[in-house]
Amino acid sequence: MNNIIVYLLDDEPDLLELFADVVEYAGLEARCFTQAKVLLKEVTEFETGSILVLDLHMPEMDGIEVMRRLALMNSPPALILVSGLDTGVLHSAEQLGEAHNLEIIASLSKPVPIGEFRELLENHAKNVENTPISPKKIESSAITVSELQCAIRKGQLILHYQPQYEIATNKLVGVEALVRWQHPEYGLVPPDHFIPLAEESGLIGELTHWAIEQVVYQEKSWQAEGLYTAVSVNISAADITSLTLPEQLATLLAAQELAPDRITLEVTESALMGELITSLDILTRMRLKGIRLSIDDFGTGYSSLSQLHRLPFTELKIDQSFVSNMTEDKEAKAIVRTCIILGHELNMTIVAEGVETEDQLNLLRQMGCDIAQGYLLSRPVTADKIIHLQHIEL
Repeated sequence: MNNIIVYLLDDEPDLLELFADVVEYAGLEARCFTQAKVLLKEVTEFETGSILVLDLHMPEMDGIEVMRRLALMNSPPALILVSGLDTGVLHSAEQLGEAHNLEIIASLSKPVPIGEFRELLENHAKNVENTPISPKKIESSAITVSELQCAIRKGQLILHYQPQYEIATNKLVGVEALVRWQHPEYGLVPPDHFIPLAEESGLIGELTHWAIEQVVYQEKSWQAEGLYTAVSVNISAADITSLTLPEQLATLLAAQELAPDRITLEVTESALMGELITSLDILTRMRLKGIRLSIDDFGTGYSSLSQLHRLPFTELKIDQSFVSNMTEDKEAKAIVRTCIILGHELNMTIVAEGVETEDQLNLLRQMGCDIAQGYLLSRPVTADKIIHLQHIEL
């Protein structure tokens, strides 16, 4: 069926044998280890698409230390975490794995439900089969400042748009603009490979100005086609200390005869931790000019409630890490509910990011969330496809 290798790490030989039988029944290759040190000594590089079933409670080297070692590898395996300890330990380990940028397929409590285990393996194998191969793997370190500057000025950057739907009506009410780099050698490069470089090098202002210009022109084009929808665009910490940005954006909107409330600027919580007085100056002037403001990835940063009260946001976006876990994780569910209540009390529109299942959408509907975006509704698409996505059936 597949060439996917499933590495099994557990100090219980009988359980390893059972896991191996399930792996082979799913048509995959099993390799068993009872010691983490032996695994890491024998396997210095994991194959593409491979899985590691990792028991957290191991002698000598526990699962947390294994994850720390995996995070240093160029291509670590996807993980299925297993533990006989309480679910709180699994939850913390899962959060740690994600913080290490490791792919966590699932976390399972012992005794492991064999049917669910097999289904996880089979689904992962299908996803690997359906993932297109990139023209050439790119490392962030391979990109130079001059190359990025050239990309901005020669039109190699493009915008994709992720639709946002009103939960009560399933109607399109907005889109989020997401920058991509159509690299001549590497293909479509995601933003996490070049946005940090843009911020470090001082190019982020030029990149943001380009993105805002493209969003404004695209909004004008959509309106000419009869599509009236709001567009969100992300701005960085450097942007919210640029005293000229409010006037630049207002002038651009006026030149295109666009209502300023058609544009929403998204600011992450972490971006607000810098020069708060300057940020407050700029964001307040944005609101005075009619431009809407969204606090992005809410719950993952360090802003206090007093800062949230002081800054003039019109929208609150709940981070996808909470949304994706809320149907199984009571703490994540409580955080989502609290964000919705808090945002509504502060007269904000609430947007849930990363909605991938109908159960998540139904729970958000029950909680009174306003807007949803995520792969269940639509992946990011090119501008010409948005006109055909004005309503969805769920």
